[in-house]
Amino acid sequence: MTVTPPAPPRPARRPIERRAHGDVVVDPYDWLRDGTDPEVIAHLEAENAYADARTAHLDGLRHTLVQEFVGHTQETDLTVPVRRGDWWYLVRTTQGHDYPRWTRVPATDDTPPTVTPGDMLDGEQVILDAQAAAEGHAFYQVGGLRISPRADLMAHAVDVAGDERYALLVTDLTTGQVRDEAVTGAGYGLAFSADQEWLFYARVDDAWRQHQIWRHRIGGPAEDDVLVLEEPDERFTVGFTTSRDQSTLVIQASSTTTSECWLLDLSDPTSAPVPAGGRRPGVEYGVEHAGDHLLVVHNDGCEGFALAVASLDQPDRWHDILRAAEGERLESVEAFATAAALELRSGGLATVRVIPRREGAEALADRWDVNAAWGVDHGGELDTVWLGENAQWDTRRLRYELTSLLTPGTVAEVPIDGGEPTILKRTAVPGYDPELYVEKRLWATAADGTRVPISLAARREVQADGTAPGYLYGYGSYEASIDPTFVATRLSLLDRGVVVAIAHVRGGGEMGRAWYEHGKLLEKPNTFSDFVACADHLVSTGWVDPARLGAEGRSAGGLLMGAVANLAPERFRAIIAGVPFVDALTTILDPSLPLTVGEWEEWGNPVESREVYECMKSYTPYENIRAVEYPAIFASTSLNDTRVFFVEPTKWVARLRETVTSDQGERPIVFRCEMVAGHGGRSGRYAKWEQRADELAWLLDQLGATEPLPTAPR
Repeated sequence: MTVTPPAPPRPARRPIERRAHGDVVVDPYDWLRDGTDPEVIAHLEAENAYADARTAHLDGLRHTLVQEFVGHTQETDLTVPVRRGDWWYLVRTTQGHDYPRWTRVPATDDTPPTVTPGDMLDGEQVILDAQAAAEGHAFYQVGGLRISPRADLMAHAVDVAGDERYALLVTDLTTGQVRDEAVTGAGYGLAFSADQEWLFYARVDDAWRQHQIWRHRIGGPAEDDVLVLEEPDERFTVGFTTSRDQSTLVIQASSTTTSECWLLDLSDPTSAPVPAGGRRPGVEYGVEHAGDHLLVVHNDGCEGFALAVASLDQPDRWHDILRAAEGERLESVEAFATAAALELRSGGLATVRVIPRREGAEALADRWDVNAAWGVDHGGELDTVWLGENAQWDTRRLRYELTSLLTPGTVAEVPIDGGEPTILKRTAVPGYDPELYVEKRLWATAADGTRVPISLAARREVQADGTAPGYLYGYGSYEASIDPTFVATRLSLLDRGVVVAIAHVRGGGEMGRAWYEHGKLLEKPNTFSDFVACADHLVSTGWVDPARLGAEGRSAGGLLMGAVANLAPERFRAIIAGVPFVDALTTILDPSLPLTVGEWEEWGNPVESREVYECMKSYTPYENIRAVEYPAIFASTSLNDTRVFFVEPTKWVARLRETVTSDQGERPIVFRCEMVAGHGGRSGRYAKWEQRADELAWLLDQLGATEPLPTAPR
């Protein structure tokens, strides 16, 4: 018997006009942006009920997927201990618990203690039990944790709404008592003064721009806090880090194209920050305190960035010691007593290069032996390498992490003066045999002839014969690189014969700085056409059945999903758009909204420029939906999301349903809104697995791939 699907919610049409550059746009659904309006809440709840009804037949598959996710996870586990001063710190997870415990154990020497999942060590102290702290909260997130110089205080930040505005707690680790919880509504970043009398933190403005650094006397009232630095330019956000020797607070203000840094002596916490490089339009840089001088990674005269040295008394006079080679992008540097570790991109992959210090050199430029630099070894075609947690200034071994699509996260270390690496931990993945899979690097050709890399994984028995279902992920904004990393939940796709691929499109940073520059502002459409070119390549090479290709993107990647749905709806069978930025032009036209002014250097300023306005209007998903057959679409959002307001996918879904000609019984458009969560969705690992199972069950159903391959584990 055929069951007639329920009718989707239909919000009221209340047209308003948006006017810019002589163009008038009528928007019937913008009224849905008021999250305090009972009618809006009722509509979101109706959407959730509709999604429940349209996916009720997937209950069994969702349950199965959650069991697979859990089955591929060592639920009771721990991290590799990290040495900080006189303690080893680690994080423990426990079967059945959503949230971890942070613990520590006294250090007797430089050898990490031998630890076993589930077994506490002699003298091990629990410093934060997030499972207990989260009790009674629908959402709980730790936004930062910092140990004081004498290791007897801990500061941590907590968000219980999902809006990324944090309450700060300072705990006495000798008694377990909370010493201070006066500061609320804080942003990201925590630092203690050397005397432990003060805590530094950041605040956000009404547009959720992190714009101020404050100093709070521990134990005192928040109203007595002192403003340390304020960034008045709305294009810039401000943040800070602490130098590895804990002597200096390094403050940085950044826009998309320009930076400025300051240094504050933590032994003199009431002093003013000292400029460390100044601000020059178009010059981006970061400062690393290297003891008696500074290391600077900058792009002044070098598109791929250069590594420079500078004295503490003349921090704006940079002396380059290493410049990026063709196709390279230097990203950041960390300084140690005997070497510096440089993170960079080369050949489309992230890697690490180590530069030894020269003993006794007087000239700054001679203190680093760049000719003796050596690279951290990794052999796989898709291996991604980045620096691990290296807290000790005088460390003799450098910790790094490695992964690929098929290599679980691996923590390793190598002598800082070179030598053979030692694997400290490879994430345990029960029921996983990497020999059953293959991973490859493919290259698509974009419309303008640019070669676009694709990272691909599949079951070994899957042949490129044009019959396999496919899944293509993309992002392509802010110079963010979506590197090939191991994600255990993808095994449920692979074991059902789905070819899993990542499109490394322009607008990201995978192939260097030019890759980003040619996917932003007026060249933003390259991001979308690159993704379609990657989809076409998977089909033309036989890796994917043209009728069974799914796609996913989240946040700015959700904009990508909306744009390619409009650009090439025939290419995709189903699309997951998570917290999608699909009403981009309306948002970027309103400088009062969170992040907007700072985004003008990424997307362009459509308020001032007609050319930018017309470019954005040509691709913004909400305004370009066509009356043709579309892919099935699963959109999601969270009511408390500050980065992409819930109204964007809410409006988009309403307009999709009334415009597309698809049979929405066969190709449904479903929408979920988490009512207590933020940009990252639900908190807690089991809740996150349930949310992911909801999305992937829907996708597998649309791709006709709900059953595992005969050779897959059962």
